[in-house]
Amino acid sequence: MPLAIYALMIGAFGIGTTEFVIMGLLPQMSENLGVSLSSAGMLVSGYALGVAIGAPILSLLSSKLPKKSALIALMAIFTIGNLVCAIAPDYWTLMIARVVTSFAHGTFFGIGSVVATSLVRPNQRAMAIALMFTGLTIANILGVPFGTWLGQMHGWRSTFWAVTTIGPIAMLALALYVPKAKEMHTNINFKDEIKAVTQPKVMISLLLTVLGFSGVFAVFTYIAPILTTISGFPEKALSPILLLFGVGLVFGNILGGKFADKKLMMTLTGSLIALTLVLIGFGLFSQYQTAAVILVFLLGVTGFATVPPLQMRALESAADAPTLASALNIAAFNLGNALGAWVGGLVLDHGPGLTGIAWAAAAISGVSILVALYSWKTDPKEATIPVLT
Repeated sequence: MPLAIYALMIGAFGIGTTEFVIMGLLPQMSENLGVSLSSAGMLVSGYALGVAIGAPILSLLSSKLPKKSALIALMAIFTIGNLVCAIAPDYWTLMIARVVTSFAHGTFFGIGSVVATSLVRPNQRAMAIALMFTGLTIANILGVPFGTWLGQMHGWRSTFWAVTTIGPIAMLALALYVPKAKEMHTNINFKDEIKAVTQPKVMISLLLTVLGFSGVFAVFTYIAPILTTISGFPEKALSPILLLFGVGLVFGNILGGKFADKKLMMTLTGSLIALTLVLIGFGLFSQYQTAAVILVFLLGVTGFATVPPLQMRALESAADAPTLASALNIAAFNLGNALGAWVGGLVLDHGPGLTGIAWAAAAISGVSILVALYSWKTDPKEATIPVLT
């Protein structure tokens, strides 16, 4: 794979770390900031909504910029946002800083997906996307466990100081390795771009992404209290368990990319079914420590096995506006994150509590399977689904 894809991986690593590390720090942040656990969880939703809102807007605004320059500028926003997080004096300043940081997220992956797929052969496009997203999975193997440990040892602010240093490194790698040829400007017609991404098949693809990741994040947002309260793990066990989750992400991401290049919708539908079964497993067995550890690993595998096929589905559905469609799909991922965190908080505050979150997540994921089957059935380019004939 071209070195530019590895430069994109570094940016993805930083973005993945700042997005996911907060889950392991929610109890500490809740206590330090003097807010409830569900309010601390809204920092996840705030970030995700910032991605959902910022991705399409920044994608359109940056469409006049060379892709390389846009990517570097986005990592500058990432750096500034995390710096403000580190020094935020109160909850609302931290929330605003998280939203600012999130603005870089969707557009970076949107532009990055287009750059990555343009550098490889057609039958390697899903794998190129998967490789870029490997930065997210490595973040969960290295960045998140280390950031969780650092926050527990030296306070959550130290984690954001550490994450801030990743930004300049990513900017340098992008400046060195993203080819100048990718900076060639093409005229963009905003009206045509919007028309291309508002087609029904694109909307269905985006809905699939929202529903698929809502199930993942309903559980993952509250994974720390689930493991400590329901499974009975001590707080010091969170880092190694989150490390295992990250290993699962790597496996799932690679498998999703490999099989999506061969059978896109079969891979997507199969991974959503597997994800739903894992979430049901959380509802049934999370009180058993061994089962909980295995389920955390499988949540990583099945959750990220959906990412390459979902991203490729969005790109194929809106071939006339790939950058905007890709950014919108990243926004959809994070809208799903926000929805999942909100549903989890709702169940936590007004429902059966932590024990009910997995069941709510499984229900959402089950709906995503139905949408995937409908999308598969109505796509003339895909083979007919045997069970629906």
